[in-house]
Amino acid sequence: MVKLVSVTKGAGELFDKTAQELIAYTARVSNPANQMNMETAPKLISYLIKNKHWSPLEMAHMTVEITTSRAIAQQILRHRSFAFQEFSQRYAEVTDFETYEARRQDNKNRQNSIDDMSEEDKSWFYTAQLATQSASEALYKEALRRGIAKEQARFLLPLGTQTRIYMCGSVRSWVHYLELRSSHGTQKEHKDIAIAIKKVFVEQFPDIAKALEWTNTDI
Repeated sequence: MVKLVSVTKGAGELFDKTAQELIAYTARVSNPANQMNMETAPKLISYLIKNKHWSPLEMAHMTVEITTSRAIAQQILRHRSFAFQEFSQRYAEVTDFETYEARRQDNKNRQNSIDDMSEEDKSWFYTAQLATQSASEALYKEALRRGIAKEQARFLLPLGTQTRIYMCGSVRSWVHYLELRSSHGTQKEHKDIAIAIKKVFVEQFPDIAKALEWTNTDI
């Protein structure tokens, strides 16, 4: 699950426009007489994207809230150009879990899996996850009942344990992340999150999305 938290907007003495217009404004730092020309901002943004002038895209930021499992969260947290805040199992009690579909290992590409498992195997895998979660949750709650600290009791929890992340990055970082993680080679569950974020990005940065040839109809 993905939710938009915030998008950087100008709110100072010099500037009070949208995030995209902020990018155009800062891109014209060497042309101060034309900085407030917002009529041509979409054209300028298109020029920046097509010619890979990325630094102005670092002037605006977007923050999203992501709800996923600890397993997928670890993949997301590897993107070091972002700032993160994550639900802490040291301070708060865990209450929810994520379940996922069964897919067969691709023998030619170890980073890929194939959705062609039998219904019997899919059902078994789903039931196995529920059993693991139920047993782990029972042991976790018993540990808490015995007075064991949350930071220690969490070691009893599976990778399917649900977590929540706030992920903040510049528009430049989001462009790189979304190009990488919404494409082939990313685990499906992570790719689904990236595609959901991409939809938000297209809505918030339509001129940038247009220059990148991203549309919600293609996602």
